[in-house]
Amino acid sequence: MTTTTWEDLVTSALLGTDRRAPASDVPAPGKDAPVALLDAAALHTVRRRAGLLPGPAASLPEPAPRDERPPLPDAARRRLAQLLADRSGASSGGGRRGTAPDLTELLPQWLAAANEHGYQAPASVLPALLDAARARTDLRPAALTFAGPRGLWLARLNPEWRFALRGGSGGTTLPDPTDEAAVRCLWEEGLFAERVALLGAVRAHDPAAAAALLGSTWSGERAEDRLMFLDSLRTGLSDADEPFLEQALSDRSRNVRSTADELLSALPRSALAGRMADRAATCVGLDRTGDQAAITVEAPHECDAGMQRDGVLPDPPTGRGERSWWLGQLVESAPLAIWPSRLGGRTPEQIVALPVADDWRDELHAAWCRAAVRQRDPAWARALLGPPTTPPATGPGTSSLAERSKLLSILPGDERALWVADFIAAHGLSEAFQLLGVCAVPWAEPLGRAVVDALDIARDAGSYPWSFSGVMGLAERCLDPAQADRLEILTALPDEPEGASPGAGGYWSEAFQRLVATLRLRAAMRTELQGRGPGDGG
Repeated sequence: MTTTTWEDLVTSALLGTDRRAPASDVPAPGKDAPVALLDAAALHTVRRRAGLLPGPAASLPEPAPRDERPPLPDAARRRLAQLLADRSGASSGGGRRGTAPDLTELLPQWLAAANEHGYQAPASVLPALLDAARARTDLRPAALTFAGPRGLWLARLNPEWRFALRGGSGGTTLPDPTDEAAVRCLWEEGLFAERVALLGAVRAHDPAAAAALLGSTWSGERAEDRLMFLDSLRTGLSDADEPFLEQALSDRSRNVRSTADELLSALPRSALAGRMADRAATCVGLDRTGDQAAITVEAPHECDAGMQRDGVLPDPPTGRGERSWWLGQLVESAPLAIWPSRLGGRTPEQIVALPVADDWRDELHAAWCRAAVRQRDPAWARALLGPPTTPPATGPGTSSLAERSKLLSILPGDERALWVADFIAAHGLSEAFQLLGVCAVPWAEPLGRAVVDALDIARDAGSYPWSFSGVMGLAERCLDPAQADRLEILTALPDEPEGASPGAGGYWSEAFQRLVATLRLRAAMRTELQGRGPGDGG
């Protein structure tokens, strides 16, 4: 019997037979040692496999739960399989996208539409659907809703799909909120996704009971779970949540404290909002001594314990002054309703038009922007956005397009679309990409017309379309599919003007062909999800 162990062979192979000779039962030293070592490894491999004892049979998993939602129409099921297979042919040689629609970009829209219809996911596509959601976080909420209870059941069996157990409810059937025993059982034993969904259901029925449920296990929850539970309170946030959020201000996790502060400041009648209002009011006032009224600012000179307890972070980021950092946090957490009376009874539009002394304007306006977004105040959003024709660098509020996008998201959909359409007409597409991303889909007709007109102008200028590829991609996903026939004329190869970039007309023709093809595909997807064939009316 050999005395060489498998570990001995591995060590000799890693170090090399010239540095670590094999054991004595491996013959042929010198140049034949590597071959002898491999022979011995082969022998050990056969011996180990032959001596392997079968393990006990694993128990079968519980049967998958039923999904009571209606099944997908056949045409829609085939379309989903095509989207998940990702065989769009959208790219061609040389890096050109070609004229075929990009199916991967249509999958989120298809999932959203399928969820609106309340369809169940076919069992055969669940693995591909979960794989797609694992690869793309933007797909996860809609994909997990569509996957339903069977998708959640399947995710328990594969570690690679574990993300689904911490995502949405996954279609889990929740107990009646009045069934205290069932609610308590799921709350203590359920997956995190199930617990979040349960908390939302109980909150909708009885906010006080939901707060008591969350408080019963709060101290034992992990910090990341406490943060996600707090984040779930954004939906349906009300004054009834204030007592619990006040307690969370003393949480040992800084992220939890910061989120609690943000949620409390979104409740204008909360005690925290009142405390922040008092602090902010001592920092910002009105000076009437000059020819024109102006806003004066006296930023805090310290960040005391009370401010820190209320969520004010004492240490500024690199390159930011302490006092401006503290001022911004106070103003963004104070109710916007205090400023008209504090600043002479003026409207938000009149307030943001006032000069601000000592170069505090940008800091103050930026804080008001964050407050308007946090408190979802459309009047202040309009004032801080200003007219769409005003250049961003000289307008009120902020020149940051990211901040402007957040302000736009507060406005009603039609108003938002008209503002962005006028912005594009005045400033073109180069600065409009982020603004377009917050507009409702499909784009309203004035916005769609403004985008297409701007693209047509860019084409006529003779430049390549690559600078507008982002906007063109948005147009493929967001234009009303009914516009496809009207855009057909733009697919023709244009005459290239003098001085145009070589071949630019062909690239533009391809881009518009892809746009029209994508719009028609979206129209077909909508028809399929309604259970009608392509040739059916209605």
